[in-house]
Amino acid sequence: MKKIITILIIFISGISAVQSQTLEDYFRVAAENNPGLQAKYKDFEAALQKVPQVSSLPDPTFSFGYFISPVETRVGPQRAKFSLTQMFPWFGTLESKSDAASLMAEAKYQAFLDARNMLYFNIAAAYYPLYELNRMKEIEQENIDILQSYKTIANSKFKNGASPMTDVLRVDIMLKDAQTSLSIMNKKEKPLLVTFNNLLNRDENETVVVQDSLTLELLPENFRKDSLLVNNPMLEALDLKKEASKASEIAAQKEGLPKIGLGLDYAIVGKRTDMDVADNGKNILMPMVSVSIPIFRKKYNAAEKEAQIMQESYEFQKEETINSLTSGYESVWFQIQQQKELIELYDEQILETNQTLNLLFSAYGNSGKDFEEVLRMQQQLLKYEKMKAMAETQYQTALAKLNYITAKTY
Repeated sequence: MKKIITILIIFISGISAVQSQTLEDYFRVAAENNPGLQAKYKDFEAALQKVPQVSSLPDPTFSFGYFISPVETRVGPQRAKFSLTQMFPWFGTLESKSDAASLMAEAKYQAFLDARNMLYFNIAAAYYPLYELNRMKEIEQENIDILQSYKTIANSKFKNGASPMTDVLRVDIMLKDAQTSLSIMNKKEKPLLVTFNNLLNRDENETVVVQDSLTLELLPENFRKDSLLVNNPMLEALDLKKEASKASEIAAQKEGLPKIGLGLDYAIVGKRTDMDVADNGKNILMPMVSVSIPIFRKKYNAAEKEAQIMQESYEFQKEETINSLTSGYESVWFQIQQQKELIELYDEQILETNQTLNLLFSAYGNSGKDFEEVLRMQQQLLKYEKMKAMAETQYQTALAKLNYITAKTY
């Protein structure tokens, strides 16, 4: 018995977990599972690995030489020679390269944040059509139920001689249209679910819990417009890339300066056998200093010029992005206001159409006349209810686009 109770608790808990899922919950699932977003984060992690690569000294050089014909010196013949050399770039070169790589890695992270925000918008844009479809199916099913009741009444009135057979045929035609429409809607659900679940990188047949209703959020005028260009990942990434190019320019300038090498030579010397001299057979230890002379300036000048041109490029890209964000905001804000007014209009039209329909139906019940007008008004009501569902979806989708443009985080 205890085992059965435990199973029931687990089952009920599972149902509750499914029912409690919200759009924000789906955002979190996608952030953890979406392969495209994971790839962006891996780009950032890979960019971080560039920092130690460019900030490290070049490998030291070790060489060994053996004298086939020993070179005679005062203290004896040289048998072999060992050399160890380490080159050092000009002061600040490695630091500038490290700065450039770190800034580019930070730019990659901002690109990851922008990809995350875009993913959230794509999820919302795939979620709300599911709500719209469910609402459309509910409306169509209600319409079918009403038409079936109309058909029953029309049949009864025809049998009683209170109305013609054409009333029955009219409602039957409309009923078949509604049933076909509902069937098509049921088939439409599958591709929408596949699209949504693929964004979450999970099984295509996974259940998606959709809200029963949507709340019309009242937004103040120019909502979040003042934060449009603040902390936007796209703009932040371009600023970081520009700073990275400045660091690359400094690095290119320093690369064109001499490099200093410090080394040590060690020579193995044999003993002289023909005479005894001071330090006979003493090995030779010789510190060395070397300097590279960067006389071929084309590559250094070109690297410096490249960094300067990239700074200009990023500045132009930022200007273009600002223009795009500004125009995008105005366009989305218009859509939000437009759909808000349409929703308010459809609410009024639904209310008035319902009142008119009730009056017409009452008149039909008394006289058996104007059944065609009853059906026409019923279809008018159906149209307004569907248009409201579409407007609600477009409103929420536009709001999700506004969240993306203004870089809202969840």
